[in-house]
Amino acid sequence: MTGTEQQRNKTFDMKFSIGDTVLLKQTGEEGVVTGYLNPGMYEVAVAGIVFPVYEDAMEHPYLKWFTEQKKKKKTGTQQDLPLPEQGSFHHGRHAQGIFLSFMPVYDTRDMEDVVDELKVYLINELPYPVRFRYEVRVEEQQLFFHEGFLTAFSHIYLHSIPYADMNDRPRFHWLVADADSSKGLKEKADVLRIRPAQLFQRISEIQQSGEPTFSYLLADGFMVAAPLSMPPVRQEKSFRPRQDRPVTGPFQDLPRYELDLHIEQVEPDYRKKRMTNADMLQLQTDHLRYYLRLAIAHRFERMIVIHGLGRGTLRDAVHQVLRETPEVSRFVNEWMGQYGFGATEVHFSY
Repeated sequence: MTGTEQQRNKTFDMKFSIGDTVLLKQTGEEGVVTGYLNPGMYEVAVAGIVFPVYEDAMEHPYLKWFTEQKKKKKTGTQQDLPLPEQGSFHHGRHAQGIFLSFMPVYDTRDMEDVVDELKVYLINELPYPVRFRYEVRVEEQQLFFHEGFLTAFSHIYLHSIPYADMNDRPRFHWLVADADSSKGLKEKADVLRIRPAQLFQRISEIQQSGEPTFSYLLADGFMVAAPLSMPPVRQEKSFRPRQDRPVTGPFQDLPRYELDLHIEQVEPDYRKKRMTNADMLQLQTDHLRYYLRLAIAHRFERMIVIHGLGRGTLRDAVHQVLRETPEVSRFVNEWMGQYGFGATEVHFSY
């Protein structure tokens, strides 16, 4: 044990040391202490998974080792089944889904425990692997970014964020999807924002309940992106391209999660057709209206509309169309890593 660890042991009057083998009282599992979190709480590794455990929820296993040699094996009954460890990331702690979990880490100052930082975990409580992309931003500055895969019923430690930095209202951008893209399932993405008052309330709640973490449900599963059984979209007259303006061939029939309205994407031959600015803008907004109806018919939760920066003419026209669409619950034109400020995120409600 290093001098620093000895000093921490002395300061917190720890019962266990890093590297000790411990027995979880409620589950009967054995694990190894891998770190200290705060007075009375440790990080323990069990079967390759690390999670927080209270000091009074574990003990030294020596008595168990001694008595096991003398005990006869009992037939298992329903009452003998192990209970989940309180405050751990065991399978079944949450309803099935993918969660972003925050664990306050405390520091003792003036004889009082205060939150020093928050550890952030991504938890997969689904029975299949998922892929994810995660980013933390404050205004235009990227604080953290990570992407990868998460196996079924597992979690990953992402990073720590100083508690004081939460006053800057960081935005937690996330995207999750089934790891098997051949299933054709929709990915889910959004931005989590935690106001300082909400953060204080959540921490107060877990302190009263004795839980070490508080979590946010990101997704409870995935839906088919474009079901084959979906009936054809009825094109209402108000959403048909105007025939008195230059229009290219028929629009595609499938909805798009990402819609690029740059004129070269909508009409590659716009130069040959000598389209005016007004003609191009009309075609772009007709294009938007059509794909909005497709997304709504397929019950999309959200979509991205790429309009670019420029002088803002197309962006303003896009926002006006969105305001006129009843199924659009809200839209946001904020900085996004892949698009900058050149795209608007659209959310639907039904």
